Amino acid sequence: MPTVAVDKQDLFDLLGRNYTHKEFDELCFDFGIELDEDTTDDVAGTDERPEYKIEIAANRYDMLCIEGIAQALNEYLGNTDTPKYTLKPAEPEISLTIDQSTEEIRPYACSAILRNVKFNQRNYDSFIALQDKLHTNICRQRTLVAIGTHDLDTIKPPFFYKALAPEKIKFAPLNQTEVMDGNRLMEFYENDKNLGRYLHIIRDSPVYPVVLDSNGTVCSLPPIINGNHSKISLNTKNVFIEVTATDKTKAEVVINQIVAMFSRYCDDKFSIEPVKIISEHNGQTRVCPNIKPRNMPAEKDYINSCLALDLSTDEIRKLLKKMSLPAKGSTTDGNIINVSVPITRPDILHQCDVMEDCAISYGYNNLKKTSPKTVATTAHPLPINKVSDILRTASAQAGWLEVMPLTLCSHKENFENLKAVDDNTKAVKLENPKTVEYQVVRTTLVPGILKTIKENKRHSLPIKVFEAGDIVLKDDSLERKARNQRNWCAAYAGKVSGFELIQGLLGKVMQTFRTPWLEDPTTGEHGFWLVESDDKKMYFPGRGAKIMLRAKKGKESVEIGHIGVLHPEVVTNFEIPFAVSTVEINSEIFL
Repeated sequence: MPTVAVDKQDLFDLLGRNYTHKEFDELCFDFGIELDEDTTDDVAGTDERPEYKIEIAANRYDMLCIEGIAQALNEYLGNTDTPKYTLKPAEPEISLTIDQSTEEIRPYACSAILRNVKFNQRNYDSFIALQDKLHTNICRQRTLVAIGTHDLDTIKPPFFYKALAPEKIKFAPLNQTEVMDGNRLMEFYENDKNLGRYLHIIRDSPVYPVVLDSNGTVCSLPPIINGNHSKISLNTKNVFIEVTATDKTKAEVVINQIVAMFSRYCDDKFSIEPVKIISEHNGQTRVCPNIKPRNMPAEKDYINSCLALDLSTDEIRKLLKKMSLPAKGSTTDGNIINVSVPITRPDILHQCDVMEDCAISYGYNNLKKTSPKTVATTAHPLPINKVSDILRTASAQAGWLEVMPLTLCSHKENFENLKAVDDNTKAVKLENPKTVEYQVVRTTLVPGILKTIKENKRHSLPIKVFEAGDIVLKDDSLERKARNQRNWCAAYAGKVSGFELIQGLLGKVMQTFRTPWLEDPTTGEHGFWLVESDDKKMYFPGRGAKIMLRAKKGKESVEIGHIGVLHPEVVTNFEIPFAVSTVEINSEIFL
């Protein structure tokens, strides 16, 4: 979790009183943050001012500076209300136009203006430090989001965000006098301890992102450095803030935190001048920042059941107010509390977050110890785990070895290697995979088993393995948009395909579940049978089949899996020099 260093006396001044070390430590603990270090003794006898180093929750971006910490603690203590942010003027007079060329590198941008800011050395340093903390935290070392701040009086709107060839970008970087193009800049900062670690983000791209004013003056080359022409100082009165990103949501969170924390230093407190973002090529034209609070409905019964309390709507509302979450009861449902989530609280994503803040506000130490209101608390295995154990036992008794491959695999292994097409309706994909080996959550157990055979191909033949594990499939009907499904899969690898053996194992498993083989499915009897099918392209033509099941006599039949001899191309894709047969079924059908 991030640690924020704040001036001790400045924080006390903002809180309206001085605290002993013990008092402030307890306040932090009650609020859910941690006082990590007090440097009072370390700086005694020097000119340095004592600091508190406070550990903040990683998702509380609003508390990455002294202003945010003081605001949150003051609201918790009841010293102040949640700020009411306003856009002035209501309609933007300045625009930032995003060119389609940015789609190639960093396609999103946000912007805002702070007018008539009064900087002193302390709040100026805090302004810079907040940007550094955001870059380290939510911005992921500038790979997702990069922030640029400029003296608006030195540049001329409207502004433009484009992607240009490196040699076409010429400007003097921050604190430099030499005018450089993009290529020279990369050479210049190659060994810089601070900026050198960001060069890789855009270095290999044919175009670099750049923010320009109406005169063509370079404001910044995100995510590397701002231009020296528009650098801010203690004398800056009007601040132009631009944020470029590969993730629009994170960009908006970042711009909101900056304007929320430092609009307090404007002559017109908590007022923000909006900027019109013109992005016609992708339909993202809008006014930025969006300071309208989000509505988050939370159930009173849910909060009380989690906390073992019996709080009224008014009591919950008062508790949430202390956590920067204004709320009021629903006029149509007495069990619903409508929580108004301000721009400073992007961490509130679900009613469980509201419940947690209620607990913090109420005080964890004040919660009474109670026994669960249930008849029994004895744990039992899930029914699907019992089914899996039966499958494992039956397979092992037949002489097959269980394997446990990883749940993540590459996109190629899950689709191309199996001669399947990704229609974007099944696979859950990782947004930022660490390696190409872990790009998707598997939608079938076959790739993992084949990779296991590949790594053990020097073992004696035949290789007979199985797995009973989860796959994950997209499901828009669920809140999480995906669901787990327990499958069972087996594979036989040898000099011959061994299809009759893999079919025999399927028969053994079905027999264990008292599901007979049906010679004639038209009788309507309970049982299973195979239907030849070439739907699965991973099987050799004419050597693949669907597994059909009728759970009860007279019921409709359903497809529960597939069986067949793998196509030579599939086997080659996994570097297996043997013939392979596989079978896979959805084991949840036996619940």
